[in-house]
Amino acid sequence: MKKYTIGILLALVAATGMGLAGARWLHVIAAPPVHSRRAAPSQVEVVRFASNAIAAPPFLLPDLEGHIISTAAWRGKVVLLNFWATWCPPCREEIPELVDLANRYKDQLEVVGVSMDDAPPQEVRLFAKRFGINYSVVMASSELTDEYGGVPGLPTSFIINREGRIVQKHVGLYPIEVYETEVRALLGLPVDARVEMFQDTGQIFLKNAALATELPGVDFKGLTEQQKKEALKRLNSEMCNCGCRLTLAQCRINDTACPISRKLANQVVKDVLAGTPAPAPAPADQTTNQ
Repeated sequence: MKKYTIGILLALVAATGMGLAGARWLHVIAAPPVHSRRAAPSQVEVVRFASNAIAAPPFLLPDLEGHIISTAAWRGKVVLLNFWATWCPPCREEIPELVDLANRYKDQLEVVGVSMDDAPPQEVRLFAKRFGINYSVVMASSELTDEYGGVPGLPTSFIINREGRIVQKHVGLYPIEVYETEVRALLGLPVDARVEMFQDTGQIFLKNAALATELPGVDFKGLTEQQKKEALKRLNSEMCNCGCRLTLAQCRINDTACPISRKLANQVVKDVLAGTPAPAPAPADQTTNQ
């Protein structure tokens, strides 16, 4: 993942009053797009769910009170799985709204927080009590975040339907009306919005980038269909060297502002158009012994 810029890092640390040690996750989480509630429409017109939704990766973890949280127990409920941190200002802003949502749909909705804090669980528990969090919170691990395809920014929320499949992912601060409309639609309750289906081509899980036929900031004009297939194949196999450890296609989807993946991806298109062969892969033992 991309690093925060120094300016964003300092702003977050100053805003939360925490030292760098308490913000350890900053170095692996990209700055999310923040959606202003003030600019949000009063009514949600469209909600979109993935048609190729996959089952939520299972886990069995203790919450902050020591109770075991199992994904198996979610069956039949809609779940809002919220990755957050105590040092994250947008996360703090949405907590009261998630608390209210959990209260109003408590028999049909399960809100679960996944704390990305490096602080001990006891400190996160004190924070949760101070902020009146009424839903379960578990501590994140690298294994857990990897299972959910990585977390590109905070907050990140996964919407899981009653069959246990992830149908949507939101990165950044969204109006609570968006979440509530999605929850109601998945519960079969009346909504004043149109429900649309889409194919997940990396919007939820980056591994599905291989299904994409278009990529942000990549111009495929001038390519034949066969050349475009070749270009997409290369974009899904060649790695970006910006430090994200993703393929070029994944980086374009994950961080549309990345100038490195944009340049490299468009160079791939030019190479395919010119008939330039793909570079030979690096020897398999080049990094394994380091």
